[in-house]
Amino acid sequence: MNMGVILTALGRYLPEKIMTNKELETIVDTSDEWIRTRTGIHERRIAAPEESTSVLAIKAAQETIRKRGIDPAEIDLIVVATMMADSPFPSTACKVQHAVGAVNAAAFDVAAACSGFVYTLETAAQYIKAGTMKNALVIGSEVYSRFLDWEDRATCVLFGDGAAAAFLEADNVDHFLGCVLRSDGSGESLLHMPAGGTAVPATAETVENRQHFLKMKGLELFQQVVPMVCDALLDTADKAGVDLSEVALIVPHQANVHIIEAVSDALGIPMEKFMINIEKYGNTSAASVPLALIDAHEQNRLQPGDLVLMVGFGAGLTCAASLIRWSPAFVA
Repeated sequence: MNMGVILTALGRYLPEKIMTNKELETIVDTSDEWIRTRTGIHERRIAAPEESTSVLAIKAAQETIRKRGIDPAEIDLIVVATMMADSPFPSTACKVQHAVGAVNAAAFDVAAACSGFVYTLETAAQYIKAGTMKNALVIGSEVYSRFLDWEDRATCVLFGDGAAAAFLEADNVDHFLGCVLRSDGSGESLLHMPAGGTAVPATAETVENRQHFLKMKGLELFQQVVPMVCDALLDTADKAGVDLSEVALIVPHQANVHIIEAVSDALGIPMEKFMINIEKYGNTSAASVPLALIDAHEQNRLQPGDLVLMVGFGAGLTCAASLIRWSPAFVA
C-alpha cells in the first residue's frame, strides 16, 4: 500500500560571517547600489575556513533532528543536495550520517545544482510513498565562496554559503500533492565550472587560467530559466488538480529578484505571493529553497492547510517544483 508523506521539521545553519555589499566594494569593482539594483542582494554569509559543506550540513541536520525529537538511529534515509562537496568522494551524506549517529540510514548525494533541494525532497518522498523508507532527512548545503572568482563582479557578488534541512515522514494522508523534475542539458555552458573533473583535470595551466571558478552567462541563463520556471509551476499545479490562485505561497530559488519578478509578470501572480529573502543570503544554491521556507514559517506566512509551491532552477539546466500542503504536525 502506498503511503502519504508529511514534512514535520526544518532546521538550518548559517555561517556567522556576514559579507555586505559595502565590503565587496573593497574587493572588486562594484558598488552597493549596482548589486542591489541588479540582483536584490544586500548581504550574504561566508563560511569560515574550517567550515566545509559537510560541516554546514551536519549542523543543519542536528538542528532538524533536535526539533523533531527523533533518535538518529531511527532515521532511514539521508539525502544531501550539493554541488560543492568536501571532496569528490565520499558523499557528503555519508559524512552527515556518521556525524549525527544515524547508524541505520542509507545515505547519498544529489547533484542538481540550485534545483537540488526540490529534487532531493521529491526523491526522498518517493521512497517513503513506495514503503521502502518510513522517514528521511533531506539537506541542501553549499559553500560556493570557495569556488568564486573574486575578480569577477558578475558572479562573486551573487552567492552565499548556508545549509538547511527538512524531515519527512510517512503519514496516512499525503501532503505531497504533485511535482515536476526537469532538465535541459543543452544549457550546460550557461552556468558551469570548466575544469577540475575528468574532462578537464586540474593542471597548473587550468589553475593559472582560472578555470576552477564558476562561470556564468547571466542574460542567456535568465532568458532560458524564466519560461522553464513558469512551465514547472503551471504543470505542478495542474498535476495536483489545483489552480495557481489557490496556492498560498510560492517559495522560489533565490537566484535574482528580477527572475522572480519576470515569473510573477508572466503568470500574473502578485509578488506578494512569492517568498523572497535573497537580500539576506544571496544565492545559496541547494540551500536557498529550505532557507526561504524557514523564513516564511518564522514570518507567520504559512498556516496549517496552506498550499505551498516550491521551485528550484539552475545549472544543468535543471528545474524542479513541488506542491505540498502545510501541516499542523510541523515542529517549529
